[in-house]
Amino acid sequence: MRCVIASARKILRRAIRVSLVPLMFVGSSSVIQAAERLYIFTEHYPPYNASVSGEGFAHNADQMTGICTDMVKSMLTRVDYDAVMKMRVWSYAYNWIQGRENHGLFCTARTEEREDLFQWVGPLAPIKWTLFAAPDSDMTIETLEDAKELVIAGYRGDVMSEYLVDQGFNVIMNSSGDVNPRRLALGQADLWVTDGLVGPLVAEQEHGITGLKPVLVFRETPMYLAMSKETAPEVVSDLQRAVDEARGAGELDRIISRYQ
Repeated sequence: MRCVIASARKILRRAIRVSLVPLMFVGSSSVIQAAERLYIFTEHYPPYNASVSGEGFAHNADQMTGICTDMVKSMLTRVDYDAVMKMRVWSYAYNWIQGRENHGLFCTARTEEREDLFQWVGPLAPIKWTLFAAPDSDMTIETLEDAKELVIAGYRGDVMSEYLVDQGFNVIMNSSGDVNPRRLALGQADLWVTDGLVGPLVAEQEHGITGLKPVLVFRETPMYLAMSKETAPEVVSDLQRAVDEARGAGELDRIISRYQ
């Protein structure tokens, strides 16, 4: 009986070892797949990035649209990586992706201050840094310095707002830019700094305000997909190749034309 039990134990141990082999390979495959998964974030910033529902957040690519969003989707169809896309508040997403492998954020303005913080894929679309006044305003501005003593509405984490703060301008900050057209209408701010396309669209969609006056365009910068420094250079190269292919095929121009 003991011999039978010992023999059975040996058979069982061999069976366990054999069964563990495929599990080991499955485990390593999961690690590989996890390493190839990309986590891509954006914000609600129409017409560049927008949730289909109109809310300020979304949990997957099907719930998002917009110029940059469609460009990134086009890029991702040309690579073999699995991608998870989410829409969150900009300041949260901007801080979240830094220090995390395979994490990225779009559309991000590529500036000198940000250059060394990320690896850059693009360019995708440009933004025009614009100061807007209320529809009934008769304000005229020749240079940015003319706005030095005025109250400017912006939002936290926005490159345009942060630039003005660094230059000593009086910028009142919110967690997002959606409330700023209302600030202009109520006289709580003299100007609103935002992109030239974004301003009128948000004002009308969110508050029914039309006729915002663009008083000054003071800068233009290209926007990119910003990948974390921890992301492997090969992944960044694959993404850059993909966006170059999309541009060469005329896809990026077609995307822009759909929103104009």
